[in-house]
Amino acid sequence: MNLRRAALVPVLPLMALVMGQGGAAPAGAPAAQDTSRLFAPAWEHPRGSIAPVRSTAGMVVTTDRMASEVGAEILRRGGNAVDAAVATHFALAVVNPEAGNIGGGGFMVVRMADGTTASLDFREMAPGRATRDMFLDAAGNVTSRSTEGHLAAGVPGSVAGMWEAHRRFGRLPWAELVEPAANLADGIVVHQRLAQSFYNNRKELVKNAETARIFTRRGEPLRVGDRLVQSDLAETLRRVARNGRDGFYTGRTAELVEAEMRRGGGLITREDMGRYRAVWRDPVRFRYRGHEVISMPPPSSGGATMAAMLKIMEGYDLRRMRFMGPDHVHLFTEAARRAYADRNAYLADPDFVPQPTARMISDSYAATRRATIRRDRATTSAEVAPGLGAPPAEGTETTHYSIIDQRGNAVAVTTTINSLYGNLVTVPGAGFLLNNEMDDFTSKPGVPNQFGLVQGAANAVAPYKRMLSAMTPTIVLDPAGRVKLVTGTPGGSTIITSIVQQVSNVVDFGMDVATATSAPRLHHQHLPDTLRFERRGLDAPTVTRLRAMGHALAERQGFQGDVQSIVVVNGTMTAVADPRRGGAAVGVTEVARPVVQ
Repeated sequence: MNLRRAALVPVLPLMALVMGQGGAAPAGAPAAQDTSRLFAPAWEHPRGSIAPVRSTAGMVVTTDRMASEVGAEILRRGGNAVDAAVATHFALAVVNPEAGNIGGGGFMVVRMADGTTASLDFREMAPGRATRDMFLDAAGNVTSRSTEGHLAAGVPGSVAGMWEAHRRFGRLPWAELVEPAANLADGIVVHQRLAQSFYNNRKELVKNAETARIFTRRGEPLRVGDRLVQSDLAETLRRVARNGRDGFYTGRTAELVEAEMRRGGGLITREDMGRYRAVWRDPVRFRYRGHEVISMPPPSSGGATMAAMLKIMEGYDLRRMRFMGPDHVHLFTEAARRAYADRNAYLADPDFVPQPTARMISDSYAATRRATIRRDRATTSAEVAPGLGAPPAEGTETTHYSIIDQRGNAVAVTTTINSLYGNLVTVPGAGFLLNNEMDDFTSKPGVPNQFGLVQGAANAVAPYKRMLSAMTPTIVLDPAGRVKLVTGTPGGSTIITSIVQQVSNVVDFGMDVATATSAPRLHHQHLPDTLRFERRGLDAPTVTRLRAMGHALAERQGFQGDVQSIVVVNGTMTAVADPRRGGAAVGVTEVARPVVQ
């Protein structure tokens, strides 16, 4: 894929831009083994419907083929996995505006070929003028201001995150990594996945005049074959390419953000923008059945909650249970119920609230929680209290991409603006959507947020604080210390349970990447006390048995997650994009020069 400005869009075949978002195998790919017998008979994503892409020279998998191609081209040029991640991130901000972003934030987990591991927190933070009760009305009730409009926006972290990741690990010139996204912003052909997103959100996209101007034509959503031009975003990206972090957090871009905040009654100032920094934190690391799992620490709740679940599940031999049968589903649900009870009570920004992460992921604590599980009967969530002592005193839309380069450097990145299209506000003159991440704080203890999470005072709003997240970018090493799985997903509160299942599918059940990704998914988050399962994901006898055990079940009509995974098998990278939403895995066949670390 040629990334030069004049040739970028034309060299991508029109059919790839319009239709190439599915999971079709490349020509010559070996036929996939049909292991759909593992799933319920009516399950709509049988394993045989997708085949993995394979490569030994590098792999990029994202929710959008154009973004995957951009990352793969950086690998072909000799860039490493972090270089490819930076370029992919900026490309997603253009081609996947519902979630890809420079107006949001996220988390990165890195495992370099020399064994170095790191986790980067570029989560949004509350503006300096934020207050604890800013989303309550005069009667003390939660309003909609945390999800829609200018007050919902936290200070964006994405550009600072990419800049910091490149500063520490990148090798190719910064501008070379941002240029492809700027070129894409000059104009792309709308493909099926993007057109469907515009159509599904057509009522929301017209609530803000600038958003409507870019993503609709006279109020009607852009269609397949239309051209999406984002000229202001292109100029913003070129400022970032020239000036790095300062091209976003100071100067023209910061002025435009502040002006829009003043116009719409928001809080973010140029001082807030200039103050923002991405933070390196120690990853959550734990063992699961001989494998090492590396994931995000707080303010992501993902790593700790996933560890708590898997550590409870490790006490049972899942391989002897029928996959998605009553015993398997029951124990998964009981582990989730307990882990989310602790998550919702304790986890928060570690710079503001002491975190019990070490205890929460320990074997001894897992054994204590496991001892309260009955094999024949569901525990009600009312019976499951947080187990780490008294909670601290007062004081969905996302996307994921996974990358491995030829040397074996691996990167997992989950990034978000929270709801689809964030707070629906596009910054005039800058061309990017702002997030509505302030809803991830606890607006009022005991009152659920938009994802139904009932959280505690530890996660209350405070100036410059980072809101709790469920994002769970994850890398799994095999017992010999080699990268085995790179994974992550969007999905709000369901992110953690989706990634727990992806890890378990690969480690416990020995699934290949296509089977693991196609498998039905479950979710339980303590409150509400309901086990949700994807439509047709459980067979009727299993549902009947679980209800007899005392579980409240609800069949989820939509899909859960958009998992993007790479599994390494005997030195070969194998990857698929989640069939629920499309996207593409792109393997590298040759590298222009040796990959540098």
